[in-house]
Amino acid sequence: MAPSSSASPAAGLSRPVAQRKVRPSADYRRRPRMSVSPPPKKFRSMVEIMKVAKRVELPVEEEEEDDEESEEEEEDDYGEVVCEQCGSGERPEELLLCDKCNKGFHMLCLRPIVVRVPIGPWHCPHCSGDQHRIIKSFSQKKIVDFFRIQKESQMVVKCSSAQDTRKRRKRSLVFHKRRRRLSLYIPTEDPHRRLVQMASLASALTVLDMEFSDELTYMPGMARKSSNSAKFESGGMQVLSKEDTETLEQCRAMYKRGECPPLMVVFDSREGYTVEADGPIKDLTILAEYTGDVDYIRNRQEDDCDSMMTLLLARDPSKSLVICPDKRGNISRFINGINNHSP
Repeated sequence: MAPSSSASPAAGLSRPVAQRKVRPSADYRRRPRMSVSPPPKKFRSMVEIMKVAKRVELPVEEEEEDDEESEEEEEDDYGEVVCEQCGSGERPEELLLCDKCNKGFHMLCLRPIVVRVPIGPWHCPHCSGDQHRIIKSFSQKKIVDFFRIQKESQMVVKCSSAQDTRKRRKRSLVFHKRRRRLSLYIPTEDPHRRLVQMASLASALTVLDMEFSDELTYMPGMARKSSNSAKFESGGMQVLSKEDTETLEQCRAMYKRGECPPLMVVFDSREGYTVEADGPIKDLTILAEYTGDVDYIRNRQEDDCDSMMTLLLARDPSKSLVICPDKRGNISRFINGINNHSP
């Protein structure tokens, strides 16, 4: 049956269409031909190249062989190093070699104890002759201005030790067994010696480009003052007794009058600036408050400063605080607890 003329378009597409040659017109022949881009090149992957590449072995240079031999010789030279203090060669990872005499010392055998491997050149106690150097001299007027000593406070009544003695006698023996009171430090009687002590602290602060401060400071971009709250402390904050609070206030008043504790800041080539007692100090004596800039611990996790002190351990770790005495601080910045003991 022949297809009807009303076939659908789809059916019409399946019908063969007669092709005819069309001769291009003169206008078309005169048009310039379009340039055809060449097909893209096919690059081989590195894996294919390595499969067919030939293996090449480079000759070993004489310098590399010499370096290996020198390293082996150095290991042999230092393999028999022993500590000059204890005479033992054990714990070689803790042995420090002097850059001047090449003698070995254990970090824990040194006095003061070296808590970490020094950065840069290191000299043993026998080769370092600058342990007590003074960097800068200060006149009395400069010391008064540096520490902002209140001259008019000389009229303030000083703490009476006899009064404290009478108070302690009134206390019962049971009270002393239950809790020991904090003691007030006794400043050096010689005013000239106190100037030397304060000058040693002023020298260390000046060399380290630090500002003297006896208060906690809250700088922009760091922790706010409101973040230092006792309610954030995990387990509750310890509260000083009335007697200890009075002792602390007396210490602050003495500092403002220029009556510093009997301490000297000295320079040590192994530890930097450390603190030494310049007179007898009793146990449980308040020497100084730890001061500096207050910041969040999370901001100082990568800080390599070894003088930071924890201020607040909050239940939420993001609110925990630390004291950073790298820009502002007092003598507590230089007190090293691990070396703060002698027989």
